[in-house]
Amino acid sequence: MHKTTVESGEFLKGFLPHLENTPEDREIVLCVPFTALSFMCKILHGTRVKLGAQNVHWAEEGAFTGEISANMLKEFNVNYVIVGHSERRQYFGETDETVNGRLLAAQKHGITPILCVGESKAQREAGETEAVIAKQIEKDLVNVSQDNLIIAYEPIWAIGTGDTCEAKEANRVIAFIRSLLSNKNVTIQYGGSVNANNIDELMAQPEIDGVLVGGASLNPDSFGRIVNYQPL
Repeated sequence: MHKTTVESGEFLKGFLPHLENTPEDREIVLCVPFTALSFMCKILHGTRVKLGAQNVHWAEEGAFTGEISANMLKEFNVNYVIVGHSERRQYFGETDETVNGRLLAAQKHGITPILCVGESKAQREAGETEAVIAKQIEKDLVNVSQDNLIIAYEPIWAIGTGDTCEAKEANRVIAFIRSLLSNKNVTIQYGGSVNANNIDELMAQPEIDGVLVGGASLNPDSFGRIVNYQPL
């Protein structure tokens, strides 16, 4: 929940110049608040940056005050949407069942969902990381196509805490997630205190296909450095 439309415009003025020499095979997505989608849709048109949303409702329409449907997102040429972020699960009652509904709604309208999974600090310390993630994957992906899907491993204990999961451990967990999938080519990202100082090491890991960036994406220069990571 950051940036008004005015602030979004200022961000792009600082960020877009960083993409002049970004390798063509890198895909950049900005997942912005709903209030900024209309503005960003127009400004990003013709650039290489794709537009994403932060949530989507499972219903086409109805008595769901405050919610946003996939059809509403499509009006702004939204290509991606985050589903099941840990903050939605933690603060807003998101369950694996509602996550599943949101995934299906996004795919129905041709939007690629970015499914977030991950364990809490207590679960990790109890040695339950794999069991928690396996349960999330099993329940979240019921009837969901793995051909139009991105998964983000975001250990809850590492989000916004500065306590980044070690790159090799993130790689190990992502390999585990991949082993649970029928489509081994699904893009799997890492998210959790990603920043300009650890991006090179993270992206050097063979199982990590990309990153879901939080706080470090708010500054155009730090996010530019992340987008332009240097392969080790």
